[in-house]
Amino acid sequence: MFTPEQLSSFSDLEYMIYNYVTTHADKVVLMRIRELAEATHVSPTTILRFCRKLGCDGFSEFKTKLKLYLQETNHPFITSAQDSLFEFFERTLKTDYQQTIQTVAKVIAEAEHVIFVGAGSSGILAEYGSRYFSAFKKFSLHIKDPFFPIYGHYLKKSVSIVLSVSGETPHTLSQAHRLKEEGSIIISITNRKHCSLAQMSDYNIAYYVNMEFVEQANITTQIPVVYLLESLAKETYRIVNQK
Repeated sequence: MFTPEQLSSFSDLEYMIYNYVTTHADKVVLMRIRELAEATHVSPTTILRFCRKLGCDGFSEFKTKLKLYLQETNHPFITSAQDSLFEFFERTLKTDYQQTIQTVAKVIAEAEHVIFVGAGSSGILAEYGSRYFSAFKKFSLHIKDPFFPIYGHYLKKSVSIVLSVSGETPHTLSQAHRLKEEGSIIISITNRKHCSLAQMSDYNIAYYVNMEFVEQANITTQIPVVYLLESLAKETYRIVNQK
């Protein structure tokens, strides 16, 4: 986590941060920058300088590297829902996210119906997305069954919103391919932009949170997905009613 060259470059204040991080790593990965600054009695600017010396653009990237280090050294931890939400807003919504939502919502507004696809926890959210869009008078249905037969007769003017944390689930990729082949526009919501599902989609929205597991179970937060589904539904409704 810390190289000899990095350690030798630390100032006295940065050594205070280093000593706190090495003895309270499980707590640090859940902290905000101001909380760490208060715990180490330094300024947030000093924290940022410390992070940059470690090759990180900011505190969020430093926490990500620290989490990965803890995972690799078998120090399990579970991120709080509050911290996951804060991390999502801090890292992602500072970009042109709203513009992406508006662009995708315009595509959805032009479609005659919307198909939601997902498996596992993403399947549950596909069902939620379908129900939520329908409440805004946009005809929607969901597919959670990985072997659900897909035929193209009703897909020519449809949009498919495909949900997958990893973007690499074989059954989900297969269904997305089939839907695309039959003429449906594919909009994917994934945790990373560089995944198979995102690459094959017409539009992708990535939310970038740290993936978490308890043994083999994927417990990565789905809070960003709920936010995106609700934002897309409301923006689609606004566009439709402007016509």
